[in-house]
Amino acid sequence: MITQSFLYNAIFFTYALVLQDLYHIPTGSTALYFFPFAIGDLAGPLILGHLFDVWGRRKMIFSTYVIAAAVLGVSAVLFSVGALNATTQTIFWCVSFFFASAGASSAYLTGSKPFPLELRSRAISYFFSLGQLFGALGPVVYGALIGKGEDRGPLTGGYFLGAGIMILGGVVALIFGTNAERQSLEDVAEPLSVGASDTGR
Repeated sequence: MITQSFLYNAIFFTYALVLQDLYHIPTGSTALYFFPFAIGDLAGPLILGHLFDVWGRRKMIFSTYVIAAAVLGVSAVLFSVGALNATTQTIFWCVSFFFASAGASSAYLTGSKPFPLELRSRAISYFFSLGQLFGALGPVVYGALIGKGEDRGPLTGGYFLGAGIMILGGVVALIFGTNAERQSLEDVAEPLSVGASDTGR
């Protein structure tokens, strides 16, 4: 959750700066490039969502994060040599976050799975808050890397950093995530109420 929040905020909230300073898109036209980006974010969970319950959240989070990182890495290479324009850059980011948003949507639930049913909503809120704290650093870091848009090197390094962070998040999910596919919430972690009722008897 931390890794995706950092990368998403870093790219999304500096998106207009990249379009204006590096691709010289007029300020009034930058909003048009946000629509396909948003569509990719929405389409990922809608299309891939069922696989997280069928194939497994641990494996799917790992897979989607690594694919998102690979796409971002390829786009970083092309970006560094000036092979992209505003449209192709947007396409790469749409594809990357198609996978990343699907994995992140599942991460909120996966992180709360080991907790008893009565505590899961509270766990999600804590994890979300922690993720946003780190996510707030993304725009600050990437905004500094963009600078005045005169040198693509620092931002290219930032994209590789983001890709590496996503891979790290996927590996963490694969190692520490809970197997919960095809199981009810009660089967993954016993509710506190069950223990209380047993004690009462």
